[in-house]
Amino acid sequence: MLIEAPELSSHAVLRHGFFTRQGGVSEGFYASLNGGLGSGDDPARVAENRRRMMEQFAFPPEALVSLYQVHSPDVVVVERPWDARERPRADAMVTRVPGLALGVTSADCGPVLFADPFNRVVGAAHAGWRGALAGVLAATVAAMERLGAERSQIVAVLGPTICQAAYEVGPEFVAQFRDADSTSEAFFRPGDRAGHAFFDLPGYIGSRLAAAGLGEHEILGHCTYTEEDLFFSYRRATHRGEPDYGRLISAIALTP
Repeated sequence: MLIEAPELSSHAVLRHGFFTRQGGVSEGFYASLNGGLGSGDDPARVAENRRRMMEQFAFPPEALVSLYQVHSPDVVVVERPWDARERPRADAMVTRVPGLALGVTSADCGPVLFADPFNRVVGAAHAGWRGALAGVLAATVAAMERLGAERSQIVAVLGPTICQAAYEVGPEFVAQFRDADSTSEAFFRPGDRAGHAFFDLPGYIGSRLAAAGLGEHEILGHCTYTEEDLFFSYRRATHRGEPDYGRLISAIALTP
């Protein structure tokens, strides 16, 4: 099962999807559409799940490219598929090559899909709090511009992300944001524990997209933590003491 954004699906030159956890072959806490190459799941099951995702794009399995994500602002230009064992260490990708599905993984962090459908450039970014604060979204836009995209034509959509009500953070976290970004105060509200706060990661990502001056940006509004039937969540798995968790895939491509 995948979720599409009208802002992207209205363009015939694009294929995209925010895949949920439903429709795969994995079992246990990986059930069922786990796309995480770095998870402890059976690699054969992960490969079949990723094949099923590309089947919905009408692409071959090798068209899905993903990264070794490190919570950085680093962006890779993709020109051809690569071996999964040689994934670049980065958190965003851009391309103008048709038939390549740029897939980022997430399980609470923010997956953002970008497209300039008129100049035929697409991008995908993994924006956790570290990457969002470090500038991965602005870096993705800049990389798209270097491939010929126009900022005013870019559409960006934030997919399923942990919501503020489920994301309580400690005082060190709050201080790091306040020190680095004076506008961040609006994205915190008092937590249930002294000195803690609830952080609005989707709102913060949305503010960074707005600041980038794009043609359009949208937040889908799904919460990975609370919507357990649809999404994996690192924080939910941690709270339960589970040893690992599944990874969601969000992917975008230009049609061949």
